[in-house]
Amino acid sequence: MDTPLHYFFSRRTNPRTFDVLTRGPLGPYLTAYAQRLHDDGYATQSGELQLRMLGHFNQWLERQRMVAAAVTSSTLERYVRSRRRAGKLRRGDPAALVRVLAMLRRDHAEPHAVPLTAIQCVVQEFQDHLRHERGLADATLTNYTPIVAAFLVACCPAGVPDFPRVTARAIADFVRQQAERITTKRVTLVVSALRSFLRYLLQRGLITTDLGACVPTIATWSLSTVPRFLPADQIQRILDACPRDTAVGTRNYAILLLLARLGLRAGEVVALTLDDIDWGAGVITIRGKGKRVAQMPVPVDVGAAMTAYLCHARQACASRRVFLRAKAPLRGFANSIAICSLVDRALETAHVDSAYRGTHLFRHSLATHMLAQGASLPEIGDVLRHRRPDTTAIYAKVDVVALRSIALAWPGGDQ
Repeated sequence: MDTPLHYFFSRRTNPRTFDVLTRGPLGPYLTAYAQRLHDDGYATQSGELQLRMLGHFNQWLERQRMVAAAVTSSTLERYVRSRRRAGKLRRGDPAALVRVLAMLRRDHAEPHAVPLTAIQCVVQEFQDHLRHERGLADATLTNYTPIVAAFLVACCPAGVPDFPRVTARAIADFVRQQAERITTKRVTLVVSALRSFLRYLLQRGLITTDLGACVPTIATWSLSTVPRFLPADQIQRILDACPRDTAVGTRNYAILLLLARLGLRAGEVVALTLDDIDWGAGVITIRGKGKRVAQMPVPVDVGAAMTAYLCHARQACASRRVFLRAKAPLRGFANSIAICSLVDRALETAHVDSAYRGTHLFRHSLATHMLAQGASLPEIGDVLRHRRPDTTAIYAKVDVVALRSIALAWPGGDQ
């Protein structure tokens, strides 16, 4: 009976090769590793090279009289050095060894694992609170974590959290230091993260005073900026410049259309799964901020682009994400940064000069175009899935013609 190992080897492979892979300290794990390679879409040649190297590692462990539970990071380093000295180390070998070690750690606690520091434990518990109790998105955790960690390091130089000794002065000093080196928009994120963390400490009984009220307020004004956007012809120019004769180009074109026609956020594109598309009803389920879910109709050109990608360009793998990485392991994008980078490259390819970058450029452009075509602000808010009408009100500022009709005369100017 064929096993996942047989997928990567020809039927003429020496039976001893399979013996090396199925016996020894790593025997029970290498079959599972081969299944993972298959699920992640690795080519047969790449998978075979990895498995042959791991088979050699398996034999090396046996000669060292080591069991799987005793394998640590230092063990990998010793093996890599020996393989380098023999001139047999390939570029992807260390990464394959690390993946196997991760499998071993799930079953065996690493004897020499470095314990978390007290500050790291606090940060991890705060992350669990945000994820499981408040239900916040992973992007929020990614933004909050380094801020809270930096605050703890600043307030607890000895590395031992002593929360009752945290003062309003220390909080204000930290915010001021951050404000001196980052943008105003980023400082507001620092303020939000600190308030959230301090109220978490209050909720847990680690402090008795609501220090969240001591976090300084950053002066920002609602609707003080004008949305960044591109004219409709430049958006179309970006779409037309995207090559569609390659698998990557077909994928990127479908992503750009989702941004341009439906105004999706980068994280919403990343989170799309095959189960979110209802081809019969012609709708797509969007999982947005705050774990809100909405269904939107799929425009004809968007549906055609996604069909072309799914039928002809998307490689078969176990992942249910709609959009996959171009290279193995074939899985969804890790975060929204990849989508933002894709947009940057698309602007460069189309030779579109814009002072603003990122996926929200398409979202703002869609809203601006809808306003120019006569759509009302509530209609725009529905398409962009805004929770509050105030969020959509900023787009009123781009309707210059309508604003002229309500502008007051300049004192002393021509009548």
